[in-house]
Amino acid sequence: MGALTSMATTALKVRTRAAPAARALPPPVALPLDQILRGDCIEAMRSLPDASIDMIFADPPYNLQLGGDLSRPDGSHVDAVTDAWDRFDSFATYDAFTRAWMAEARRILKPNGSLWVIGSYHNIFRVGAILQDTGFWILNDVVWRKANPMPNFKGTRFTNAHETLIWASMGEKARYTFNYRTMKTLNDELQMRSDWVLPICGGPERIKRNGVKAHPTQKPEALLYRVMLATTNRGDVVLDPFFGTGTTGAVAKRLGRHWIGCEREEAYISVAEERIAGALPLDESALTTMQSVKPTAKVAFGALVETGWIEPGTLVFDKKRRFMANVRTDGSLAFEAETGSIHSLGAKVQSAPTCNGWTFWHIEHQGEIKPIDELRQLYLLATED
Repeated sequence: MGALTSMATTALKVRTRAAPAARALPPPVALPLDQILRGDCIEAMRSLPDASIDMIFADPPYNLQLGGDLSRPDGSHVDAVTDAWDRFDSFATYDAFTRAWMAEARRILKPNGSLWVIGSYHNIFRVGAILQDTGFWILNDVVWRKANPMPNFKGTRFTNAHETLIWASMGEKARYTFNYRTMKTLNDELQMRSDWVLPICGGPERIKRNGVKAHPTQKPEALLYRVMLATTNRGDVVLDPFFGTGTTGAVAKRLGRHWIGCEREEAYISVAEERIAGALPLDESALTTMQSVKPTAKVAFGALVETGWIEPGTLVFDKKRRFMANVRTDGSLAFEAETGSIHSLGAKVQSAPTCNGWTFWHIEHQGEIKPIDELRQLYLLATED
């Protein structure tokens, strides 16, 4: 027994000496919140930890496959069709690029996160197939119908008046974010449809440097406003792997979301940094969203809010200034402890059964007091086909 005990003790000592020392876990990688990661988007995403991002909005190169320049009838050059970042040697090269960035997107998204991808007919079908092959589950395809599209100058095809967005979750059973009530309120208590009529980026929103567009395919902030309000919450982290001039970052800052951008073009980075620095975050009270009872209108009040005609946080009031209400991000109004749409809140404050909010509520616009219906008419004129 003594010999056996001695042998057992010796074996225990050997095992103890041979066991590897416990290694400390590496510290968690801090997210570079509200920063632009310079360089290739795939490499930039590889620097981010697993399951750390709430939503990704991707506006990848469209791979337009044009053999030469495209000119308007007046001889002027059409932007974006010959830029180096949109050139790929073949469909196979483009597909390999798409698989690479999408694999990283899937790795860094949280299990309840979601992915948005926008494209044209040139690339969206290839992107959609790869998206499904990668394991994403398509929730919707959204048609962004451009209220003011560029015409087909040669007259050889239909005018390309829309782009397609794919919204996808991490899997069929994933518990993704969808703020249904907010979207319904934004659309004057009608369910938000998957066809969105929004103007292309133009006017003061279109960023220019020395009289030239800073980016040829700058997306309108209204588009990102709706995407972000629908599928993220305050404090969420939104990643844009093709950051460009920073539309995603500017809208995220306004709506109280964190953002991370990936961009390799220094000219775009410079514009984005300046733009986001100037974006003003909204007041906490304006960021609160709700659903109200059903009014009817041909143009949703929310359309004026998301397109910037009426800023969240703006005060609206009745003609006699008895009631001062605050406009919130989803197009609802707040007055003291009461909230509602322009119509329902107007009825509440008057103790009336109904109210036409368009004519009841007024706003100061260009130094004049006007009913908000006048801004609706201006919006209609600006966006009509």
